[in-house]
Amino acid sequence: MKWLFWISAALVAYSYLGYPLWLWLRSWWSPRPVLRGPIEPAVSVAMVVRNEEATLSAKLNNLFGLDYPPGKLQIVVISDGSEDGTAAILQKLKDHPQLRFLLKTESQGKAAGLGDALKIASGEIVFFTDARQHIELGALRCLIENFADPSVGCASGELMLGQPGSGETGRGMGLYWRIEKKVRELESASSSVAGATGAIYCARRALLEPPPPGTILDDVLLPMQVVRKGSRVIFDSRARAWDQPDLGHKREFARKVRTLSGNYQLLQLAPWLLSGKNAIRFEFISHKLLRLVVPFALLALFVSSLFLPQPVYRMALVVQIIFYGLSLVAMLGVNIGPLSRIADPARTFVVLNSAALVAFVNFVTGKKAIWVR
Repeated sequence: MKWLFWISAALVAYSYLGYPLWLWLRSWWSPRPVLRGPIEPAVSVAMVVRNEEATLSAKLNNLFGLDYPPGKLQIVVISDGSEDGTAAILQKLKDHPQLRFLLKTESQGKAAGLGDALKIASGEIVFFTDARQHIELGALRCLIENFADPSVGCASGELMLGQPGSGETGRGMGLYWRIEKKVRELESASSSVAGATGAIYCARRALLEPPPPGTILDDVLLPMQVVRKGSRVIFDSRARAWDQPDLGHKREFARKVRTLSGNYQLLQLAPWLLSGKNAIRFEFISHKLLRLVVPFALLALFVSSLFLPQPVYRMALVVQIIFYGLSLVAMLGVNIGPLSRIADPARTFVVLNSAALVAFVNFVTGKKAIWVR
């Protein structure tokens, strides 16, 4: 039972502390800076939307206003079987010189829509974004500067959770996302990032292949295609997009289940990710796959603590009970003063690992996660 406790503790510690520490050390002894430069290649924006009447006009205005030469910026929008006023908004702009769009009568999913967008895109660089997030006006130019370095095949921006005027939130999912961004930054500093920020990233069109229909994590599969072809995926925190910090607990949980289910799906769609064809196989396993194992390690850690009588294991059990108790308090919305600073991250940790368990159940039962707006 002791070996179960220590193996489980080591796995959890490595996933959340050891791997970032190793990345930090690697970036220190073997840095790979990006050679940025002021270039202006032709860029095609690829955006798939479904029932985005409420956000589409603002998003298009956001894209039209980006700090980039209009003659070199093509905007491709695929309406994936929208049933609201999305099509009408696009039709009103049919004569806009920068806009190309495709109105699909039936929903085929985001991955299929991205395949359609790649067929229409004419730019050397493809800029991927979503309808909801607001792109900072200089973000695209910042991303494009990275492609002056011939080793860079994909450049990912930073998703900020909060309001541009008041800054980013540090609570709940915001704290988790800040940690995630730090890991991506460290991966980028010395190698490649195992994925991109779906709301804001660019890639060389020549390195991209249309994702298989039904692909959940296109923002991981497409960047990993770039890595497979010998180019780097980097993270540039200067390029920022803003999103709501809290979409509601149910929506956030469903989104995390879908994302984590996508990690299981990737192993089916692209088994080469675990082979020598993946130049960052170690990073991919450490960053993406070990987090699927952590919930089981946490269960093993708790159960083994129950059956081990020595003081160190008793203390570990007490710490776990307090931690999970704080997460429950946060879920119930109870204000416990200064301890709320701990309770909210504890809730986020428990929710994320609960989502990983649900994703595993979905995987073994064959339940598919679908794309929704």
